[in-house]
This record gives sequence, structure tokens and C-alpha cells, in this order.
Amino acid sequence: MPETSRPPVILYHYDASPIVRKVKNILAIKRIPHMRVELPIVVPRPDLADRLGVKYRLVPVLAIGRDVYCDSSLIAAALERRFPASEGYGTLFPKRTGGGKADTGMIKAFAMTYADRTLAQLGTQTLPYHKFTPEFLKDRSAAFGKQLNPDEIAKDLPIVKSWLASHLDLIEEQLSDGREWLMDTETPSLADMSVHYVWEWMQQYRPLRHMKDLFDPAVIPATTGWINRVSAYVSAAHAEHKPVLDTISGARAAEVITAAAAEDLKVVGFDEAEAARIGLKRHQNVSVTPADNGKVPTVGKLVSFNKQEICIETHGTAGSVFCHFPRLYYAVKPEAEAKL
Repeated sequence: MPETSRPPVILYHYDASPIVRKVKNILAIKRIPHMRVELPIVVPRPDLADRLGVKYRLVPVLAIGRDVYCDSSLIAAALERRFPASEGYGTLFPKRTGGGKADTGMIKAFAMTYADRTLAQLGTQTLPYHKFTPEFLKDRSAAFGKQLNPDEIAKDLPIVKSWLASHLDLIEEQLSDGREWLMDTETPSLADMSVHYVWEWMQQYRPLRHMKDLFDPAVIPATTGWINRVSAYVSAAHAEHKPVLDTISGARAAEVITAAAAEDLKVVGFDEAEAARIGLKRHQNVSVTPADNGKVPTVGKLVSFNKQEICIETHGTAGSVFCHFPRLYYAVKPEAEAKL
């Protein structure tokens, strides 16, 4: 691992979350040492909501110093920016095979849109909800904004599996020219990390044994080979770099985060014209809410804003932090509409 001085990195997670796998794998291939805080599988999560004022109800959440990042795709972009390959860290945006340039913008869009909001959401529809507790069903119904009906979900499983088979066929087509990684890069990219975890989770998570027939090497040989290659790559990174420093309490994490330095606000900047387009001003109180699932607003003072990232200052019992969200798929509203 690089020996440069860096702010502390803390991952808030719970092990059963499939998308947490993505971020853990990213931390491993980028060789970033970090601490972890285990969260409960259902809300409330006072370690974030109360101690830091971060009401965002989804996981994972990652702190880098006094900056707290929500949404796995923004976490990936922040880690790449703050722990660059030029300083000895791994990269999520390798060059194309043969010395081509890195396709950063389209890989980010692919990860955030196709992987996170098409493929991953289909994956959640394969879970055996009839085996889960009433508490879990109530929590996830609130997150999805509708009452989950285990019988209806089970009834729809054949069509969901058929759609997933179609997605696997598209991946097979992408890999049919013999490339090693999805975007024909020198090493795995964010695209590989963002798609792979869904398929690996379906094969390894015991309650999803009924999905294994999708992964027939005789039908999708290139895809099953790619899944195995990515799994081997990230397993080697975890084993070689051992990025997990410690598991700490939420109280200790809040102390470390609020005592740390934040990234200069000028890095994200403030796009006055773009803010004015949606009626926002620097330093006004706003709410930021996911536009799809987990529609719980986080409220704070708007301090940075550009076409890809929002940052607000939030306050909790442990102190204040700078909480970052993606622009895409998140709604930001001024104080009057936020009902502060």
C-alpha cells in the first residue's frame, strides 16, 4: 500500500448487503486501508442519523476524513479522485487494452444506471421474501415505497429470471470477442466491479440456490469465465493487501470522522449557473433525497454543487460533517420545499 499520509477511511455496512460487496471489492483493488462499522440490517441506524446527521437510509456509506459519501457509484468516484493511481493506488478506470484511453464518463454512467438501477434492482426481486421476518418486510416496504407482497414476488419470479437470462446473454455478447474484462480494459474497471457482484451474489447466497441454473457454462461460457476471473482478481487483492484495519464502534467512528480534516470545498466547487437552474443558492438549507428507493431526506447547508455531485453540511450529536450525494437520481430541494 502507498505510504502517503491520508485521511481515515471508514466503511458503514452490513454483511448481508450485496452492494456492500461492490464497495469492499473496490477498496481491495484500490489497496485502500480502512476501518469498518457494522450497521443493523434495518433502520433506525443512529450511528449515521443521530451522530452525524446523515439520514440517508441505504448502505453502504463511506467516510473519507470528515467527508461522508452516499451511493456506491459516488463512493467509487470519490475513492478514485482522492486515492489516485498516480500515487500508487489501484485504479477503477484503467486504459483500454493496447494502450487506449480510459473511458471514465461512460463507465460511470454504465455503473450508476445499468448496473445499480437495472441489474441490481432485478436482483432484489429474486429474494425469498416469504422467509423473512415481518420486521424486515416492513423495513423494505418503507424503503421501496410500497407494501411488499411475498406471494406476488414469488409469482413474478419466472419472468424476472427470464429477464436476468437476457441480461446474461447481453454480457455474453459483449465478451464474445475474447476480451478479458467488460470494457476491454487492461485490468478490471468500475464496470466489472458494478456488474460482477450481482451475479456472484446470486451464485453464493444460499437462499438464491434457485437461481443457479442461469449460470450454465455450456450456455454462457464467456460470461461464467468472466465471473470467475473477476472473483479470482478481487480475492487475490483482498488476500494480498488486507485492507481492513479494524472494526470499530459507531461512537468511535463519529469521533474519528468529526475530528478529521475535510476535502477543500473548491474541489467539487459551486456551479452557480446550474444551481440557479433549479432555484438553489450557496449556503441555503436544502434536503437531498434519493429519487428511486429509500426516499428519506438528509437536510443540511448546501456548500458544494456541480453537475455530478452535491455536498451539504450536516450536524449530529458528534459534530458536523460534509455529506456528499450524486446529482443523478437524487432530488435536492430548497428550505421551503424541504419543510425544515
